[in-house]
Amino acid sequence: MIKKATFITSAAAKVGWITDDVPELCFIGRSNVGKSTFINALTNQKKLAKTSSTPGKTRLLNFFSINDDLFRIVDAPGYGYARVSHDKKELFAAFMEEYLTTRTNLKGVCLLLDMRHTPTKDDVGMYEYLKYHAIPVLIIGTKLDKLKRNDIKKNEKIIKEKIKFDQNDAFLALSATSKENLAKAYDQLIALLAKEQVKVA
Repeated sequence: MIKKATFITSAAAKVGWITDDVPELCFIGRSNVGKSTFINALTNQKKLAKTSSTPGKTRLLNFFSINDDLFRIVDAPGYGYARVSHDKKELFAAFMEEYLTTRTNLKGVCLLLDMRHTPTKDDVGMYEYLKYHAIPVLIIGTKLDKLKRNDIKKNEKIIKEKIKFDQNDAFLALSATSKENLAKAYDQLIALLAKEQVKVA
């Protein structure tokens, strides 16, 4: 379990990355998927990751130390938010691509998808991108509490079919609000850290 979580720094470019060998897990998802809420629930802190009623607030890579640098969570900018200018979208894409493909600390990506909805084109593209670069992936299905019980398995099946889910990856549906399945998330993150990463050049 996560006993200690602290914010370290934010970085808008490679020059701001931390120079050490602490393993990192990057959290990625659409702007309104509930990423900050999940991080706060996972770490049992209300304000560790900034939440906002305005989607797409994160414009930086935010680095958080977990259990005194056992590993780090790196909170990435949300994608697919229409009000970000085209130029900024390109800029975000460039610095995210550099992080995902060159960061030796990166051991895996936690991709958050909203359990209520069919994955968007951006969601599918992100999963395909991660698979192409052989980056270990954990899929977190968020907002489980918003679903009727008999819709959970049906929606999970739709999501997996839409993204062409690789059975070698893990999928965990949870609710950061009701805490359902939240306790399982830490074990999944540790398992993700243990996966061997072989990136495509």
